[in-house]
Amino acid sequence: MKFQPILPIIWTNEFDKTVEFYCNILGFSFDETNKNNPWIHLFRDECEIVVATPEGNEPFGQPGFSGTFYIMVDNIDELWYSIKDKAEVCSEIETFEWGMREFAIFDNNGYSFQFAQDMTQFL
Repeated sequence: MKFQPILPIIWTNEFDKTVEFYCNILGFSFDETNKNNPWIHLFRDECEIVVATPEGNEPFGQPGFSGTFYIMVDNIDELWYSIKDKAEVCSEIETFEWGMREFAIFDNNGYSFQFAQDMTQFL
């Protein structure tokens, strides 16, 4: 049995603002929407995210997630310099002793996204 890549669905009360953040700040694109219950499938390279408004029967106040979305990239410095002044940074770029170079931001909803590159090949 083979698992497929995970496809997170994040809820927001600010649908248009969230789509704008992911497309304009992080460089995602989209290919479809559903106007009856707004949702949008966003993608960039092999990374996919669905943004949706809460379903009517689900209680929803503020977005919440106790972890972080961890995304591997192939040029961490290029990404860092392209978004560090456009998003709320929760941890500055840093190379750790185990060889990972990482930084983290919050999206407009407060979800945490951590970006990383394996630097062990360069050590």
